[in-house]
Amino acid sequence: MVTPSPAVAHLSKGDSMPDSRYTSERYRATARRILTALVTNLSGVLACDSPTIELAVMTVAAGGHLLLEDVPGIGKTTLARALAASVQGTVNRVQFTSDMLPSDLTGVTVFDQNTRDFTFFRGPVFTQILLADEINRANPKAQAALLEAMEERRVTVDGTSYDLPRPFTVIATQNPVEMEGTYPLPEAQLDRFMTRMSLGYPSAEAEARMLVVPSGHDPLAGLQPVCTTSDLLAVIQTAAHIHVSDAVARYAVAILTATRTNPRVRLGASPRAGLALLALSRVRALMRGHEAVFPADVRAAAAPVLTHRLLFDESTGVLSTQDRAELLDAMVKTVPAPRGA
Repeated sequence: MVTPSPAVAHLSKGDSMPDSRYTSERYRATARRILTALVTNLSGVLACDSPTIELAVMTVAAGGHLLLEDVPGIGKTTLARALAASVQGTVNRVQFTSDMLPSDLTGVTVFDQNTRDFTFFRGPVFTQILLADEINRANPKAQAALLEAMEERRVTVDGTSYDLPRPFTVIATQNPVEMEGTYPLPEAQLDRFMTRMSLGYPSAEAEARMLVVPSGHDPLAGLQPVCTTSDLLAVIQTAAHIHVSDAVARYAVAILTATRTNPRVRLGASPRAGLALLALSRVRALMRGHEAVFPADVRAAAAPVLTHRLLFDESTGVLSTQDRAELLDAMVKTVPAPRGA
């Protein structure tokens, strides 16, 4: 077992804490050490670059959900398992299919003839990290079963609500190439993912190292946890208390407004997107040792948070992911950053 760091050890006992402690330098320093250790831990088992791993860690530390858009065999499952192992969390993997039912995720209520009562059997969604593999292969009804879980961290079955474990993060994957037999994620579902990213192919050197490892070797066999889930909850709270000035908040709103008024965009960023934008910006500021969010943090978070949420006008042709990112970058550059913020 990992001994929780002194700054967050009390959380293992379920104690509450005044908000002022989350704003202390002691808590911020501890959170930075944990975040850095998580990035280092994942870098040892994943064959992708550090900025990609850092974005995944920041998403979890911001309390968000992650959408991985990649071809098979890149390491998406390994990422989810490595995150869970690094924080001593539970992880469930669900393979989404076209015949999937909502109860396959949430669980079912069964009548017991002996006790003459109903018993609820929890589904795989009751975990701290849920890997939703090929989420776009499930029918819309099954996809909708995740909406309440992702937004409210609970599920409702037969009129009864059940809280999910904390922290709760969905890491969903989808193949951007093979679209036959898939159901595109609706805007309401996409809007619940804080970030979307791609692991990409490993470098030639990293892939060569993978190939010489004995067959059947588990890359996570030697992975050691660096914190507990209680530590992670404290990191999430600490990041949430990083200061955002009125000027920076208005700057973020101006970026959202730019997406809503751009003629190339049919559906702009929602208020939920604004919350996600600042949540990720807070974690970025925390990792860099800042006591407050700066405009540079907001600009850096804009692409992974906003690109997948925007519905672009594609009447003149289908836009690639790179095209969407470039259009968003152009929108962000039109918004002047506040001076002195």
